Amino acid sequence: MSDEITGTTAADIADSVRGLRDRGILRAGSPLPPVRELAATLGVNRNTAVAAYRQLAQAGLVISRGRAGTVVTGHESVAQEGYAADTVLRDIGTGNPDPRLIPDPSAALMNIASRPVLYGEPVIDRDLDAWARAWVASDLAADFRITITSGAVDAVERLLAQALMRDDAVALEDPCFLASIHTVRLGGYRAVAVPVDDQGMTVEGLRAALDAGIRAVICTPRAQNPTGASLTAERAAELRAVLADHPYVLIIEDDHFSMLSQRRYETLIGPEHRRFALVRSVSKFLGPDMCLAIAATDAETADRLAMRLSPGTTWVSHLLQRLALTQLTDEKVAAEVVAAAAHYAERNAAFAARLREHEIEAPASDGLSLWVELPRPARVVAERLMRRGWLARTGDEFALDDRAEPSHHLRLTVHDLDDQDAATLVDDLVAAVR
Repeated sequence: MSDEITGTTAADIADSVRGLRDRGILRAGSPLPPVRELAATLGVNRNTAVAAYRQLAQAGLVISRGRAGTVVTGHESVAQEGYAADTVLRDIGTGNPDPRLIPDPSAALMNIASRPVLYGEPVIDRDLDAWARAWVASDLAADFRITITSGAVDAVERLLAQALMRDDAVALEDPCFLASIHTVRLGGYRAVAVPVDDQGMTVEGLRAALDAGIRAVICTPRAQNPTGASLTAERAAELRAVLADHPYVLIIEDDHFSMLSQRRYETLIGPEHRRFALVRSVSKFLGPDMCLAIAATDAETADRLAMRLSPGTTWVSHLLQRLALTQLTDEKVAAEVVAAAAHYAERNAAFAARLREHEIEAPASDGLSLWVELPRPARVVAERLMRRGWLARTGDEFALDDRAEPSHHLRLTVHDLDDQDAATLVDDLVAAVR
């Protein structure tokens, strides 16, 4: 195959491989030659071949399998959040909120229409802006401005695009939220893994990432997906101290669980930090279809985002903004959100306690799912659960390093199981482990 690939620069080599893939000469699963072999065949430096493969990996066209080499990807290779399609199994890996706990928007919908919004008008609803400022003000010591985006993933994508160039390095938590992995990969950025423990992003991991030249860091301060970890006050202070010498590194905090979280908000953003964004979506408590997020950013970042959300192009619908505000300021909805938060915490805690009775660890964490530690590779356990009617999600899907050892974790979404189904799943999981 190395005879088919041509080029003397990384870009040319990557383009050659892409052309072979487009023409069907390379298919999903086709192995690429080892780096040394390709470099020797083309008469280029080994680093040139490495850079070419890195460009292809960032574009999602190839994936490294460690000792098994680098192979061409297929469309099915990218893991996605949500329900799995075309399965008769009980899906316990969705990461979805319980639809029964999402407030009914019917009453709010009757009250949001007032007048049409035309081209050239302000892109942010004035009342929503005021409410968002009040919500964020107690959590950020730095001066900030509000921008409204079409959800948290849209915010992160725009934030990276306005600050970075292709091949810039971005620090990501490892294991990592799937959407962040996709956003960084498809944007052509270089992911630098920062390990996560039970107190959140590690100090040594962040320090190493900064030494590697990152220009942005994406952190989940609460209910980290998939682990459920939340930053402690002590860890956040340590991370802020490390970042103090790097005020122009863009900090993006995805506080996706915000109103549902049982933990206090702690931040990496110091009062003197120059580039930052605190992003809070409404998807977990008002529903995934409410594609709206609030981004509190420094003034320069806000100006750059405004250029990408100009009137007449891609601003967030004022009808959606008014709907969100109407619900967020409704006392009945607020009570429902509080009840939902308690429900998720109680159901997850009860399931984790059942597992600990069988010496299976599932730490007391925050979020919609549990991060369950297993004594054997998760894929083995997941396959055995499938034979018992359950579809689980393994930690392998959330790993940044394709060459990592097999994961020993499952991410389970169990808050919507009744007591009988929860007991059955625990029994089946125990049997699958043994």
